[in-house]
Parts: sequence; C-alpha cells; structure tokens
Amino acid sequence: MLSFKKLIIFLAVFLSVNVFAEQLIDKKQKINKPWVLGYFEGGPYSDYKKILTETVTAMMNDGLLEQKRIPAFSGEQTAELWTWLAENLSNSMITFSKDFYFSADWDEKKREKYQVEATELLINKEVDLLIAMGTWAGQSFANNQHNVPTIVMSASDPISSNIVRSIEDSGYDHVHATIDPERYQRQITLFHEVIGFKRLGIAYEDTVEGRSYAALDIVLQKAEQLNFDVIPCFTLSDISDSNKANMSVIDCFNELSKKTDAIYVTVQGGVNRETLPTLVEIVNKNKIPTFSQSGVDEVKKGMLLSLSQAGFKYVGGFQADVIKRVISGESPREISQFFEEPPRMAVNIKSAEIIGFNPPLILLGLADEIFHTIEGGR
Repeated sequence: MLSFKKLIIFLAVFLSVNVFAEQLIDKKQKINKPWVLGYFEGGPYSDYKKILTETVTAMMNDGLLEQKRIPAFSGEQTAELWTWLAENLSNSMITFSKDFYFSADWDEKKREKYQVEATELLINKEVDLLIAMGTWAGQSFANNQHNVPTIVMSASDPISSNIVRSIEDSGYDHVHATIDPERYQRQITLFHEVIGFKRLGIAYEDTVEGRSYAALDIVLQKAEQLNFDVIPCFTLSDISDSNKANMSVIDCFNELSKKTDAIYVTVQGGVNRETLPTLVEIVNKNKIPTFSQSGVDEVKKGMLLSLSQAGFKYVGGFQADVIKRVISGESPREISQFFEEPPRMAVNIKSAEIIGFNPPLILLGLADEIFHTIEGGR
C-alpha cells in the first residue's frame, strides 16, 4: 500500500507528465497544421487596405507566403482583398479564414454584435491569430476575454485609446500593437517649422476615439511648446451615415479656413476620396496650407504636405515580422511594439503654387515624393 504522502507525490508526477505530454501534442499539431488568421475592423478606411496589402507583401518576402501579385481592388473595403487572400495565398503554414472576417461599418450596434460573435469564435479557437485593424478593433479585443494572439494595426494612438498599457508593455500576453510614439510630434514640428502658423485648425470627432485619431494631446502639447493656438471644430466620424460624416468635415473646413492660418488634416471617416476634392478646393481657395496626418495619398490629391509613408511599406514589414515571430513561438507581449518610420517628405507643388507658398529648398531636398498636379482636382 502506498502511503498518503507517496500517493500525493505519485499523482503530482503523473499529472505533470500528462500536462507536458499535452503541450507536446499541441506543439506537434501546430507544426502540422497551418496558423489560421482572422480579421476584424471597425469599418472601411483607405489606410486599412493598404496596410494589410503591404503586410501580406512583406510576409511573401519573408517566405511565409507564396509570391503572387495582389490585385488592386477598388474602393476602401477590405472584404474583397481578404477573400482573395483566403482563396489564393493560404498554404500549409498560414490560412486566411474566409469565415472570420468582420467589418462593423462604423456602426456601434454592429460593432457590439460582431465583437460578441468574434469573441466566441476566439474562445473556441476557431482562429490562431487575429489581425485587429484600427482603434475600434484594438479596443474590442485587447482584453482578457480570450487569449488568441492579437496584432493591432493602424491604431492612431494605442496608449491614449486604452488599447495597451505602454509602449514597453501591452498589458496582455496575447496582445501586440504597433506604436510610433514620435510620429505626430514630428508632423506638427515640421509643419510649424515650414509654415510658421500662429493659429492651427483641427477638425475631429469629440470622442475618446476621435481625439485619439487626431492625436489631440500631442497637438496641444506642441502648441504650448511652439507658441501657437489650436482652433478646434467638431465633426462626426465613426458613424454608419457616411453622408453626415462627410458634410461635417466639409462644414468644418469652411469654418476653419476663415479662422486659421493652417489646418492639420486628421484621420477620420469624413476625410476620404469622396470629400478630398472639395476639401482641397476649400483650403486652396482660401490659401490655407495643410498637413495630412494620413500621408502621401492625400498630398497626391492636393493637400500641401505630409510625411510620406512610402506606401506603408515600412510598417507592413514591421508587422509581418511580428506575425512571423508569433508563429515561431514568441509571445506577442515579448515583442517590441516600438516602430519608427524613416523620415520621408511629400509635397504638392501645384497646391503650393495656388496658395502662394514657395517651398524652401531644404524642404524640397527632404522630399522624396513631389507632385506637380492635383489628382482628381476640379
């Protein structure tokens, strides 16, 4: 007969061996099974499709996926792109789940409904890695309701929007968010150095998410440091009625063009391919210099300046490396979230000519993307 003490020791050893065996089985199964990727976004936005495309392209270059040309899908929706990835790029290592694709269309009720559905799928391990695109998605899945590796992409400020705890620590073992902590400081500083404005206009939705998209805390901090006033105008952004969002931004640009001597064009639902020609017409007519927070595509369409993102190539490469490391066994929390984009300038010479701005030679020297026409201009 075993003594009680020996029985306890025997059971402990037996259980530990079985747990270890289960872990080995899990690892073996993971080696023989592809990683299933899912996708969730708050709604359509032009940057999301570009960032996803560049991330997948970098995954091809890293050898995770077969080299194929990704079609240029029209519009801002990512649904067609995700379906194409699922049908054409899935392999023995990575599968893009056709069934795990959610876009809430900037509708809060849909967001809540889809979050519940997606969380249930995550708990049931229907996917092995989640791409959470944008601030809404990051806020919905950076939590303890599941433990599936979650890579948050294209969130304007993951810290101020309460997605992660800090740049050093996401706060969750399964969560990673890309953070460029100096990006917006660089933008505002450069814009002020070039233009020397005294009153900076900024249109944004007056919500936690809207203030985060606009990097409002950083704008106010730089205003104090550089001695300029911030003139706000409130818009509608994360709503299902795109016409209301569009008109709110147009109205704000008309208002700010009369009150300010420069406008910081922030990321939001109402700044899009439909409204950009009107917004550019308003600022150019009133000779207001602009800086696009988003990047080169808006400069191409007539905004004066931005920091070029080289088509999101660099951030796509960074995020592809994160995915590769997670698939290789690293915890998302252990991977650095710090990303600093190489400095690149974009300038629209045609808009500069219209508003009477003569770009200094040093600015042109820094610019690697110079546009001499306004794409889609009136």
